[in-house]
Amino acid sequence: MSAPALEIREAYKSFGAVQALNGASLSVEAGEVVALLGDNGAGKSTLIKAMTGVHRLDEGEVLVGGEPVTLRSPADSRRLGIETVYQDLAVFDNLDARANFFVGRERTAPGWLGRLGFLRERAMTREWQEHVDDLQVVIPDPEQPLGVMSGGQRQAIAVARSAAFANRVLILDEPTAALGVRESRQVLDLVKRLPRRGIAVVLISHNLEHVMEVAHRAIVLRRGRNVGEERPTAENHERIVSLIVGAQYG
Repeated sequence: MSAPALEIREAYKSFGAVQALNGASLSVEAGEVVALLGDNGAGKSTLIKAMTGVHRLDEGEVLVGGEPVTLRSPADSRRLGIETVYQDLAVFDNLDARANFFVGRERTAPGWLGRLGFLRERAMTREWQEHVDDLQVVIPDPEQPLGVMSGGQRQAIAVARSAAFANRVLILDEPTAALGVRESRQVLDLVKRLPRRGIAVVLISHNLEHVMEVAHRAIVLRRGRNVGEERPTAENHERIVSLIVGAQYG
């Protein structure tokens, strides 16, 4: 049996007197969608930031493909094939879809032209088109600045950018928050396609309907520790809600 694509074991992290993580653990297999659930303050965001090099754990272990790793920065996690889409999206409203797609990863011209900042525009356009076709992302006018696009289109571009460069794990923090029904559908359909490419997905969401639609497993955190794990089905809906709000499990 192959090792999980990404695993975090017995994670502890405090900020002063606040214990954000208190032994939390999570693992996700290649081609699997795992939902990370919990009320505000449960430790979800701290856990994913520990998995992506934003925070260093006080105690605990992060493993990628079964091998222990030290993540000193988000650049370390990206080099290991782990990409993250946070709620703020980290997109530039004044740039178009393609430019946002390659921010920080621009394809420069060879030799001295590249050192002067010249880009391989045709190669970038071709690569961009291949990725959006593969992910089935529909952008009516990709030359428009993102600032005039809908929330769903902006979210889809942010997810597609990370999915294109994630060869192991994609972490999504509330990808459908503040989106309408149609816009949420576009993002959820994209999330469901990712496991077919062998990508593991960690999904933070407060929307249990969306979790039940796309996730294979749901892990619930409360006060920085695991309090249960369930298959996100209609039959288990009430159990998951009880775990989130702190009611007695069972």
